[in-house]
Amino acid sequence: MQPLYEQFEDDLELFHMNTRHVPPHMHRLLELVYVTDGTLEIGVGEDFYHMNTGDLAVVFPNVIHHYQVFGEGPNRASFLIVSKTYCDAFVDLLTEKVPVTPLIPADKVHPDITTAFRTLLSTVDHQKNEDRYRQFADSSLPYAEIILRSYIQIILARSLPLLTFDEKDHLGSHDLVYQVVSYISAHSAEPITLTSMAKDLYVTPNALSKVFSGTFHSNFNTYLNNVRLEQASNLLRYTELTIGEVFTRAGFESQRTFNRVFTEKYRMSPREYRKKARDPHTVEGSLHRML
Repeated sequence: MQPLYEQFEDDLELFHMNTRHVPPHMHRLLELVYVTDGTLEIGVGEDFYHMNTGDLAVVFPNVIHHYQVFGEGPNRASFLIVSKTYCDAFVDLLTEKVPVTPLIPADKVHPDITTAFRTLLSTVDHQKNEDRYRQFADSSLPYAEIILRSYIQIILARSLPLLTFDEKDHLGSHDLVYQVVSYISAHSAEPITLTSMAKDLYVTPNALSKVFSGTFHSNFNTYLNNVRLEQASNLLRYTELTIGEVFTRAGFESQRTFNRVFTEKYRMSPREYRKKARDPHTVEGSLHRML
């Protein structure tokens, strides 16, 4: 998943996959995470929650969150990431409120939720390309779109009443993690430094360093490079920009540096990555947006 503000191409993402570290990010979609095997740590803002098998997390739109995996495998989870257009009666709640705690423990998760996840995944998992969830909606199954929406409604109807909520306006104003993510989202393509960022946020460089090491599990330079690499990878996947235009727009000062750090992370050149990521028959092409 891309750090900072993630842009999704579609209104629905549905995956069952091995879990892994995902840096702090936010997006405009509702995200539900159901742990099927092992454990998962989910961070929301500056708070951190431990998830066991059977637990469900509900992350509202435009809320910063991240994942860590500390348990020995297998650790797997189902991810349902969906726009508010699928949420019907719950749109006002998703727009105006935010869960005080996103976690629903396994003993509170209604059997209808697990059935809905299982049914949706059993329908789409057999598809072999990036549009498998769309093929479910467009398939020959009668009323497929209605069925899809119905299962999403069931999940929401069974999960949201179990949560308590706060006003979304209260979110982020005092949260340094939120401020850091928002700042880098706006300035990642600029020549920023830890010192200049600390000055703009009215905090000390030491306070920022603690956020990066404690929450992001990274230092400032590594995190910023990863942000720029994720931005570059999306530009390679979804635009026709030249390699030169990609590295410049992502915030790299030279193509030589860009090629070096890109190859270190993805084990292939930017040109090779673009070709592979656009091949719908590769696993990378199918799963990249959730990795």
